[in-house]
Amino acid sequence: MQTNVLEYLEQTVPRVPDKVAFADENGELTFAEVSNNAKAIGSALAGDGLYGEPVVVFMEKSPAAINAFFGVLYGGCYYVPLDVEMPAFRIEMILEQLKPRAVICDSTTKPLLGQFGYEGKSYLFDEMTKTAVDDAALSAIRAKQLDIDPIYIVFTSGSTGVPKGILACHRSVIDYIENLSETLGFDEDTVFGNQTPLYFDACLKELYPTLKFGATTYLVPKQYFSFPIKLVEYLNTHKINTICWVVSALTMISATGTFKTVKPETLRTVAFGSEVFPVKQFRMWKEVLPNASFTNLYGPTEATGMSCYYHVNREFEETDAIPIGKPFRNTGIILLDENNKEAAFGEPGEICIRGTCLTMGYFGQPDKTAEVFTQNPLQTRFPELIYRTGDIAHYNADGDLVFVSRKDYQIKHMGHRIELGEIEINCGLYDGIEAVGCIYDKVKGKIVLFYTGNVEKPELAAYLKQRLPRYMQPNLIRKLDEMPHTPNGKLDRKALKAIYDNA
Repeated sequence: MQTNVLEYLEQTVPRVPDKVAFADENGELTFAEVSNNAKAIGSALAGDGLYGEPVVVFMEKSPAAINAFFGVLYGGCYYVPLDVEMPAFRIEMILEQLKPRAVICDSTTKPLLGQFGYEGKSYLFDEMTKTAVDDAALSAIRAKQLDIDPIYIVFTSGSTGVPKGILACHRSVIDYIENLSETLGFDEDTVFGNQTPLYFDACLKELYPTLKFGATTYLVPKQYFSFPIKLVEYLNTHKINTICWVVSALTMISATGTFKTVKPETLRTVAFGSEVFPVKQFRMWKEVLPNASFTNLYGPTEATGMSCYYHVNREFEETDAIPIGKPFRNTGIILLDENNKEAAFGEPGEICIRGTCLTMGYFGQPDKTAEVFTQNPLQTRFPELIYRTGDIAHYNADGDLVFVSRKDYQIKHMGHRIELGEIEINCGLYDGIEAVGCIYDKVKGKIVLFYTGNVEKPELAAYLKQRLPRYMQPNLIRKLDEMPHTPNGKLDRKALKAIYDNA
């Protein structure tokens, strides 16, 4: 029985030691190099008496940063990814919460540590990898490790402005990787194109399957996501055949007419998630890649990664939502209504998740953890935790889950309950629209619509009057040069609210 994610690496190295595991525009690391470096880093940490505690990896996005993650695990600790892209105040708050005794840096990030008030020990990655491997120490560490030990902390936004650190353990990550790999059909020939920053859990989809199968992951340069033609050319140059991206990264390509200039030649697996994929944009991808598999993934960070999947194997109307499908094996989904009862079939309810996939909660925030990791109200005979996602869904006639909205995005306007996503979907159907975002001003009772594209506001307003009932009409429409996105690539609604407030 596998109990440690490092077993993936240890089983792969003897088979393909010289194959490239991780690469970017500046260099690459083979599986043998990843293994040797990781063991050296683990030995360095063990030699300094670090065990069972958070170790921050504050490095630029690179194969070396990924390698540092595995080194932390060899040392019996758990890694916390930070990045120079993150706002300084956020890094300060995270370091204050963690109070780590060790930070692994590179030559670019180490000089920056002082400005965040960090006074603990800092290591340089390049120096740590020169440490002599202490096999006895690493064996002793492994003998003590359990599959319920933490593996990483990733920080998400907190409602109070304080970041929340979510801990995952070996058991939940192994469960996720096994299910995801089976669902998407990864193998040794898989070549991933990574899109997300390393300080989000989304990168798990590439990191650990690469170790498991002896696959290869390319870290796609961030700047290419602003130049869709170069982005597709990059995929072709490196023969990338598998991408697991947020929807906005895909629509950025299709909505800007990129496929008229260049088309992806090697993609065979396209997985998407985190946002609703407009059917109009999805059809463009399907037309360009008729033989590729397309899979919609859904899941929160608090449940380790993705929890549900839907292989898109039929046509949809442009106003339809592509289902999020069914839960992974060994994952349970319950839809609870407002009375904590199971929602009737076809009726909306809050998605609640149970199973091995659940993470350990929020680091140092037991009250916050208890708010959303709660006893299953349908199970009164023994303790069983569920995670309350705050997402609303219902089952369709085929028995597939269909995402409806976040609780936060449901509004009451003019006496009607409205899903802001429905307004966005209808707006996105208009020719020339590239991206859409909708917010609600509760104080003034205004629906505010933002968009990008070669469309004038009066014609868009006239179109929406034909598509939407009066109570769903936007009270204000604003055209933007660029739609704001979070570092993970999702629509940044907080930024839209700031644009509105500052107008």
